[in-house]
Amino acid sequence: MQQQPAMWRTAMIGCLSLALVSCTHSEQKSAEKKPAVVTPVVTGVNLYSAQANSSVRVVVESPVGQQTLEANSASVAKVAGSSAPNADVSVTKTDKAAVGDALTFAWKDSWRAALNFEATAPLDLREYMTNGVVNFDLNVIELAKGGLAFKSKCAGESCERKIPYLLEARDQIGKGWQHLSVPLKCFLQDGDDFSAVRLPFSLETGGEGKVAIANLNIQKSGTTNVNCPDYKTVAVTPSMLNEWWSISWWHPRHLQKLEEIKTRKNAQLIFIGDSITQGWERDGFNVWNRNYAKYNAIDLGFSGDRTENVLWRLLQGEVEGLNPKVAVLMFGTNNTGHRQEKPELTAAAIKRDIEELQKRLPNTKILLLAIFPRDEKPDGELRQINTKINAIISTFADNKKVYFLDINKSFLDENGILSKDIMPDLLHPNEKGYEIWAKAMEPTLLKLLKH
Repeated sequence: MQQQPAMWRTAMIGCLSLALVSCTHSEQKSAEKKPAVVTPVVTGVNLYSAQANSSVRVVVESPVGQQTLEANSASVAKVAGSSAPNADVSVTKTDKAAVGDALTFAWKDSWRAALNFEATAPLDLREYMTNGVVNFDLNVIELAKGGLAFKSKCAGESCERKIPYLLEARDQIGKGWQHLSVPLKCFLQDGDDFSAVRLPFSLETGGEGKVAIANLNIQKSGTTNVNCPDYKTVAVTPSMLNEWWSISWWHPRHLQKLEEIKTRKNAQLIFIGDSITQGWERDGFNVWNRNYAKYNAIDLGFSGDRTENVLWRLLQGEVEGLNPKVAVLMFGTNNTGHRQEKPELTAAAIKRDIEELQKRLPNTKILLLAIFPRDEKPDGELRQINTKINAIISTFADNKKVYFLDINKSFLDENGILSKDIMPDLLHPNEKGYEIWAKAMEPTLLKLLKH
């Protein structure tokens, strides 16, 4: 192979020292031929520092829009009549060690907000994911009413990976700057494609809060100081629901249910699930009273619950002392919505919950419902995940102690469309939706209650 001229070698050495810079050098015109273009090996990715980086775009986001940081500050405009009409979300350049070397991110009255560091051209991070780290300095200024997670997106519509950091961040309130080093493998799951990454890092939040971030970069190796759950086992690892919107009421509700069951020992029917089940106490209240009050039924639905939260409640005595004829189970959609979990992992976690319930209620028949449809159309990515889960959990039925029932077609039209007349947010039933649920389940439920 022909040796490259000294000028070419010098230019390439300079290029290799830069992070997130794509440079192409060409020789002076030669009568013979031009050298082949060599792609520089990136040894580090600078996402934000005092040094400007034209290859990264800082974007602040609310539920109703986005705004790119082009000067010293940016904020998302409020939209009246939207899902978050009062959302106040902004980012401002501030000073840590140099002028403008930090960003202060503030949000209020917003059920979701994000500070995104977007690559203007796709990044190939495959060589970073196994041993690499994302480094940054974080100053948690206010977070008593807000949450925090770290996020990255790989290639694919449903490839969104988040690391929860709420409890740790709240412990850092008012303690000044803290240096964090997050393992990139925390964002990596089997089969993920990080060859063309548009969103290498994001702070995802909600509620109300203020944090500052500085010196954000990605390296191929480093010493880490942030832990993350194992995505393969998180769904079967019992835990409380620690979200910014749930901490104030979730555990108190659990304690209230423990007291309730002490006075309801003769309950013939219980429902265990998430917000869709808890909704029997709200939109489904009248339907519940007409259909299930006569069985002294108990609603053990908790909004936001994933499989690991249901498991925690079972282990903490939430069915202790009960001996119902039937337990209706329906949960798993939050595993899908919250972390786009692989169907086989969610299904395995549902099975684990069933096994735990059978230990505690050996005489109870379990009516396992297919996870309800979500998204308007059949090709919605979250509905497709739930459909795959349902295909697996349908095999759990032995028709002796565990029975499976899929009533999902009752909510859909002939084309598989989910109407907002039944589920206004395309997830939670209204009163009409609960009427449909009760009617579709009634024949099977009555058989189980009689035998």
